[in-house]
Formats: sequence, C-alpha cells, structure tokens
Amino acid sequence: MAKRVKQRNILPGFGLTMGYTTLYVSLLVVIPLAGLFFKSATLSWGQIREILTDSNLIASLKLTFGAALVGALINAVFGFIVAWTLIRYPFPGSRIVDGLVDLPFALPTAVSGITLVTLFSSTGWYGRLLEPLGIHVAYTALGVYVALTFIGLPFVVRSLQPALEDLDPEVEEAASSLGASRVQTFFKVVVPSLLPALLTGFSLAFARAIGEYGSVIFISSNIPGESQITAHLIMKKLEDTKYAEATAIGLVMLLVSFAMLAVINGLQWWMSRRRLA
Repeated sequence: MAKRVKQRNILPGFGLTMGYTTLYVSLLVVIPLAGLFFKSATLSWGQIREILTDSNLIASLKLTFGAALVGALINAVFGFIVAWTLIRYPFPGSRIVDGLVDLPFALPTAVSGITLVTLFSSTGWYGRLLEPLGIHVAYTALGVYVALTFIGLPFVVRSLQPALEDLDPEVEEAASSLGASRVQTFFKVVVPSLLPALLTGFSLAFARAIGEYGSVIFISSNIPGESQITAHLIMKKLEDTKYAEATAIGLVMLLVSFAMLAVINGLQWWMSRRRLA
C-alpha cells in the first residue's frame, strides 16, 4: 500500500500562530467582554429596565455619543487639512508640527485634561478671551466637546498620511489636462481616493472619544444630567459598589458602539466595492 504523504501547509507555522492569536485575543478581548454579559445577567429585567430608563443615563449617553460624533467630524475636516499640508507642502519646521500631532497620544489623559482646564478657565489664555463673549468652556458640557476633539486628531492625520503619500500627483495632473477644474479634480479624484482612509480615521477617533475619561473629568463639571459622560457615571456606580449596574451600563455602551462601528465599516466596504466596480 502506497504510503500517504502528508500535505504541507503553504503557510509555515500557521497552526501555531493561529492558536496563539486566538488565545491572546480571547484573554484580552473576548473573555472580559463576556464578563459584561454574565455580570449583567445577575440583574432582573425590571432592574435592567429601571437602569436603562434612568434620565441621568440617557443624558450621559446623548452627551457622550454626541460629543464623540461632533469631535470626530471636526477632526475629519481639520485633520484632513493638517495631513494634506504636511504631505503636500513641505515647510521649515514641518517635522516639529508633525511630531506635535502625536501629543494627544503621548500625554496621559489626566495631563490633557489639566492642560485644557488651564487654557479654557476664566483666567486661561483662551478662556479670558472667550468668557467676555459669553462662551464658557471649562466646567461645562462644551468642555466635553473640546476634550474629545483634542484626543481624536492624531487618528485622522495618521490614517490619511499614508494614503496621501500613495496618491500619485500625476492623476490630478491628468484630470487637469482633460479640462477638470481644481475643485472638480479635488472632489472627483482626490476625495474618492482618500475617503476609505478618512473613514478609518473618523471611526478610530470616534471610538477613542467614546471611551475617554481622564481628560473629560477635569474640564467638565460632571453634573449628572448636564455635563456627565457615561464613563464617569460607570465610575460612580463602581464607587458605590453597584457592580452589576455598572456592567449593565457598560454593556449598553458596548452594543451601541459596536453597532455604530459596524455601520461605518459597512460603509467603507460598500465604497471599496464601488471603487472596484
């Protein structure tokens, strides 16, 4: 009988690396997230309904997701401009500016919050100019929007820079030679090519803003129903040893975040299919 020859895998070490990947992701992501479901399951349906209909929770969710969305949209616009300037228009000191973009990454979130309070308080550099105009940032809900915009900028810039570097200027020149104006070239050639990277940066900035805590608690007054984010509400529940309620609120944030990111990723997939078609 002919001896069977064991077929070798084209990818050497695939089984071992796949096993390590599954174990690592399970330990760091799957099991902790499953803990939210199991801990929340200790609550009755009546308790869950009471938690989810709490006015403070609803207000905090509106502020958290609203501020995260607004911050990500602002960064999508101005992050695009920053990335475009850094890649397309080299200037003296551009490396310094490029390094400054990463400051929100490098700074501890508490330091970011203290810095923002220093700038936007009534005696700060920005606050003393804004408050005579009736604009109060520090210790208000507006401070939450500022903090979530601040921490999201690097995600958009760093997502767009490689795409801008790969965008061949000859494509724009070809469009111009065919009679397209600069505005038409930008919206018909440049934007469609960069939109997947822009959506990636937007979704990363949005997801990062949803989970932000350190910088927000310093610049916001954290008043329930007014300027309290959901992360701070969860922390208050934990301090009161209401662990099941805290995990239930965390589960709500997880499901809403997952749904919104799924929509964004679906939009990215649809746009990539349109480009290939």
